[in-house]
Amino acid sequence: MLNLGWPLTRRVIFSMDAETAHERTLGLLSAAPGALGGLASLTMGKPAPSLARDAFGVRLAGPVGLAAGLDKNGVAIPFWPTLGFGFVEVGTVTAHPQPGNPKPRMFRIPEDGAIINRMGFNNGGSEALAVRLRALRESGRWPTCPVGVNIGKSKITPLDEAPEDYRISARRVAELADYLTVNVSSPNTPGLRELQDRGPLEAILTAVLAEAGDTPVLVKLAPDLEPEAIAEVVDLAVELGLAGLIATNTTIGREGLTHDPGESGGLSGRPLWPLARQRIQVALDASAGRLPVVGVGGIHEAAQVADLLRAGCVAVQLYSSLIFEGPGLPSRIHRELARREISGGDLP
Repeated sequence: MLNLGWPLTRRVIFSMDAETAHERTLGLLSAAPGALGGLASLTMGKPAPSLARDAFGVRLAGPVGLAAGLDKNGVAIPFWPTLGFGFVEVGTVTAHPQPGNPKPRMFRIPEDGAIINRMGFNNGGSEALAVRLRALRESGRWPTCPVGVNIGKSKITPLDEAPEDYRISARRVAELADYLTVNVSSPNTPGLRELQDRGPLEAILTAVLAEAGDTPVLVKLAPDLEPEAIAEVVDLAVELGLAGLIATNTTIGREGLTHDPGESGGLSGRPLWPLARQRIQVALDASAGRLPVVGVGGIHEAAQVADLLRAGCVAVQLYSSLIFEGPGLPSRIHRELARREISGGDLP
């Protein structure tokens, strides 16, 4: 996985089914995080100290973080910071372990630098993750950068019982995570996005906040929400005392996709950027400095990150671009941000 050999490694990985490659990579990282992390550190390394910042109640080692979805069960947590990430988010996990949707359910579109997935929150459950997090903390292997946990609703839980479902997961992981993210925006769990409406969302966030204690709580929203709805969620988040907002998740739209495989699910990667950038700006404008915003969606180069930071985002997250650009991407972006900071001083 070292970036120097990425062209060859990518060829091997892309010869496999997308989910098979994903699982095998995580299995390797889980089996030998120390050895592989040591190798990665030789060519990648931590962000420059000048890029560290306080955001949503935690100290980020740098503004580029790993988005939820890549390491759902937190099996490779010690490894991710060696790629140069400033923070890491694992999950989405649910109160009940669940297998997710039928396979195949993940599709690469290399021509567009995009991925379509309909995974359906496949995960081992929040209790299993809590055990893993506790073991990391007690063994002294917790990363020096923050680790957040993204929680979602179990598929078997009716929508009207969602607050208790989220509460259970929050209770299990809150004292172990550096922050929590409430995911009500995946398109792959039936009815989930209905929970972004003010009434259901307020009940869920109130339940999570009651269990979170001093652990910061963020909420992650879909790019398919209309601007008025995003503004309403921002107001609710401020009213309830949330620590921040993550914008955005994957989209059910297909705009900008030139090679549509005709598969249902959420679209991520480069084609998402125009829509995500618009919705991120909506969130920033609605927040008007009242709530930190983390920008996500189609980010694959330092210029985009610099643009979002100048616009007012406190940080950004990557996932799909890591698959196409290679594991050296976060460290490359952080190095470029440090150079821009030194030469022009145009980053917050």
